[in-house]
Amino acid sequence: MQRKHFLKLAMLTNMGLVLKPRNIVATSLLKNAMVGAEANVLYYKKGSTEYETLRKGFNKRIDKYPAIIALCKNTQGVSEAILYAKQNNLPVAVKSGGHCMEGFSCNNGGMVINLSLLNTIEWVDKETIIVGPGCTLSNIYDVILPKGRIIPGGSCAGVGIGGLVLGGGYGLLGRKFGLTCDSLLEVTMVDGNGVIRNSKDDKELLWACKGGGNGNFGVVTALRFKTHKAPATLQSFRFKTYKADTAKAKSILQKWFELTATLPVDCFSAYVLNGKTVYILLTNAGKHTAEVQNVITALSAVSGKTTKTKPQQLSPALKVFYGRREPLHFKNASAGLYKNFAEIESYIDKAIDTVLATPGMIYQVNTLGGNIQNKEFEAAASFPHRAFPYFSELQTYWENEKQSIKLLQKFQEVQNIFTTNGIHTQYRNYPDINFKNWDTLYYGSNYTKLQQLKNKYDPGNIIRHDQSIKNG
Repeated sequence: MQRKHFLKLAMLTNMGLVLKPRNIVATSLLKNAMVGAEANVLYYKKGSTEYETLRKGFNKRIDKYPAIIALCKNTQGVSEAILYAKQNNLPVAVKSGGHCMEGFSCNNGGMVINLSLLNTIEWVDKETIIVGPGCTLSNIYDVILPKGRIIPGGSCAGVGIGGLVLGGGYGLLGRKFGLTCDSLLEVTMVDGNGVIRNSKDDKELLWACKGGGNGNFGVVTALRFKTHKAPATLQSFRFKTYKADTAKAKSILQKWFELTATLPVDCFSAYVLNGKTVYILLTNAGKHTAEVQNVITALSAVSGKTTKTKPQQLSPALKVFYGRREPLHFKNASAGLYKNFAEIESYIDKAIDTVLATPGMIYQVNTLGGNIQNKEFEAAASFPHRAFPYFSELQTYWENEKQSIKLLQKFQEVQNIFTTNGIHTQYRNYPDINFKNWDTLYYGSNYTKLQQLKNKYDPGNIIRHDQSIKNG
């Protein structure tokens, strides 16, 4: 949301000076919701400035037009919106930050529940916070880092915590502290019947919300997190090789897999093939040990150029990775989770060939592993892919629609290479609308139990999108 519009809406709702927007839905229920300072939810239809502001997400490739946007001020407002959607048979999509890569946080002809005003951060004690799903990562870091605390979130500043944590969530500190969802202690959720639930009374609800995906069972309105003592510093190392051909890109990738297999948990690394440039990132939130130096030396030996930063305090170090805030045209999706290089060795050449020949396309592999594979975390969460210490993604970006046709075609060609060669695990937070068997790709053997919980929390399938969990 553009900052000026967000501030305007936040100011009006917080003061209780709710102005009647143009083309407001004219029903008795909505009129009741608009009464003075007690209003819990504002409703907008197409044609108003607010509608256009609230409708848009981060991906300009996605352009959807819901019948109604419900801008909720609190949990009760979400309940009222769900009841209205049920009465009028409107499918509900849920938007916290609007960064869903396939636009599942919006829909055509239904209701979008917008949670951007649920953005408070409350300290319960010195280690515990309660946050609204509309809080962005930068919001959270700005509040907790000055107190020397951190949660293992991602690095994109504008991502809403609600969408991130419900699909698992990983980032630079995931190997040290686990997935984002592994620090989640409690949730408040409005289910598909408008009933307000809390995971203190329902342990299965918390399990489902730790990797079971958003937009499936209900609308999460509050998240209680355990925070961790923040590392004192973060240091980054970058290795670049220009004008790489397929053989060179593959050999560096193989070496990268070999070296990162035993990385200390304080470290994160990513292999990025962008055009003909191979770029490797290595970050270290711990001590600069001989073990870390050995990895740096070996990566330098196979790369063209090595640069490094000095160890920095965590807050400014993270901001380097915040990324773009403004929307752009792109497609970004999971391209498989791997156990090792051997799983892709026989066919990765074909994928690399296509990426090298397609300007605007990026193939990336990120390290997982470490404490993400903690057995206690695994037992407490529905995230199903902890056995895989590597996660890959495919990206492509463009400026105009003429470019998009070829890029999306090439994107699918690369995805088909992975699919036909037996990749059977994908990360739910990086969905691809073209995945045929997305249910088992995202959720593995946990899908059946997640279906049972879908029946429990949303028997009418009100909350849904193109790849939401189906009622069993």
